[in-house]
Amino acid sequence: MRRDFIIGIDSGSTTTKAVVFSSTGAIVGTGRRRVAQHMERPHHVERDMHEAWQAVIGSIRDALSAAGLEGSAIASVGVTAHGDGVFLLDRSRNPLGRGIMSLDSRATAIHERWKRDGISDLTLPIAGQRPYVYSANTLLAWIRDNEPERYQAIGSVIFAKDWIRYCLTGEIATDLTEASTSFTDLYTQDYSDDLLDVLGLADIRNALPEMRLSCEQGGVVTAEAAALTGLVVGTPVSVGLHDVTAAAVGLGHTRAGDLSITAGTFSINEVFRDRPVVGEGWACRAGYRRGLWNCMAISPASSSNLEWLAKILMPGDQDAARVLSAEIEARLSQPGARPAVPLYHPFLFGSPYDAPASASLFGVQSWHDRADLFQAMVEGTVFNHREHVDALKQTGPVRRIGISGGGSGQPAIAQMFADILGMPVRIPEVREAGALGAALTASVAVGLYANLEDAVAAQDVPMHTYRPQPDRERVYEGIYRRYVALTQAMKPFWSDLYDGGTSSLKSATTERSRENDLMEAGPVLNYAMAGTMTQGARP
Repeated sequence: MRRDFIIGIDSGSTTTKAVVFSSTGAIVGTGRRRVAQHMERPHHVERDMHEAWQAVIGSIRDALSAAGLEGSAIASVGVTAHGDGVFLLDRSRNPLGRGIMSLDSRATAIHERWKRDGISDLTLPIAGQRPYVYSANTLLAWIRDNEPERYQAIGSVIFAKDWIRYCLTGEIATDLTEASTSFTDLYTQDYSDDLLDVLGLADIRNALPEMRLSCEQGGVVTAEAAALTGLVVGTPVSVGLHDVTAAAVGLGHTRAGDLSITAGTFSINEVFRDRPVVGEGWACRAGYRRGLWNCMAISPASSSNLEWLAKILMPGDQDAARVLSAEIEARLSQPGARPAVPLYHPFLFGSPYDAPASASLFGVQSWHDRADLFQAMVEGTVFNHREHVDALKQTGPVRRIGISGGGSGQPAIAQMFADILGMPVRIPEVREAGALGAALTASVAVGLYANLEDAVAAQDVPMHTYRPQPDRERVYEGIYRRYVALTQAMKPFWSDLYDGGTSSLKSATTERSRENDLMEAGPVLNYAMAGTMTQGARP
């Protein structure tokens, strides 16, 4: 049998998917398996590494079955998975505890100390970003301080997709996009000893795996993995991509100025640049090849809000989010003005701000129904994306915007993105953008295409373009300004919201007065864009 098909594996925060693609990007078969998040302790969000591998096994078998194919039809396999966090192996290459996910917040105290002591500021000119609470380097510092025996036993520091590829091939490696989340020099795009020294992590340098390019071969399927998955022994597996970069590639984005939005558990907003650009409001990481950078503005404040509300409004209904989405789809597809729905700040799990934040509904009245609340949440999550996109526009011109995830395939929601962002947005018909991006690296790894750009160009994935509607764009611009102003007004109250109001009211009043003065002095939209920016060569 000819090997005409590629499998892309995408192991997300809650679901692992294996998707069989044709040479032109058409989905032939899909397998899905849920993967548990273990949260036995406050602030700890973990994944059992063996359970993650079992989900991959099941999803591959399901995808092959759905496609009506044998493993011999698969030319290559590509892998992506939820990014950041950290997965550890001991020196015998066995899992060293559970993998730690990017929703984890155990290292908050270390993160705050690094900010207070100026350590975070020292990392910016080296790495192009400050550490996040859930970055591998921050989590390793937490393990060093709190679990010293585990820290001393570390043999390999890898990421979620690297673990899956190891299970498939028996080879340990990572790629440029993953390594740059925590360990690399912004300008050389190699591992940085200076960065490790600043963070007190020099002793794990030898545990950092070989760093390869995403489209290189990262091994072949072993006999053991073949018996479990139904793949053929010797099937090549590409090194693969960090999940957000995979989603961008799956949208057809490979060039500087291509801006990609993923509306998933996190609000992911990223734009490729052909030079490093450092500034406030985004992180600058490596792209999928050397000489390409990826400026990212992210926060845990997107579609997870909608899933939460769906469970609250319609408990026990597995289709609650779909039902509520259909209700607002029907409403927004009608001509006329936007209904007077409340205004929502989507900070249930975090925010873009360097401060504690809480979600809020403003302007709720007795006549509002569940569709009003759900619409407010959708608008609030898109406003949060808008704030990130506005920051990324400082890094250079934007050629085009593509969006995946979070119900963006629904016409009314896609149109909302266009109206709120004030730019045309492109939505692919193929919904598995991350899996497609991973599969395209696999197609290059076996020589079907010379490079990732050629692989993307060969895909025949229909795109729908939504353009801003002038009337609604004007309405949303006014609402967005109100959203920003209310955010500023609430900031002084976040830190002591749950302590009974024992903090000084005078301090809050002073802070509000200062922020009001700032807003009167200039456009409120500028507050998220303050700071300096450097481009190109190392300062």
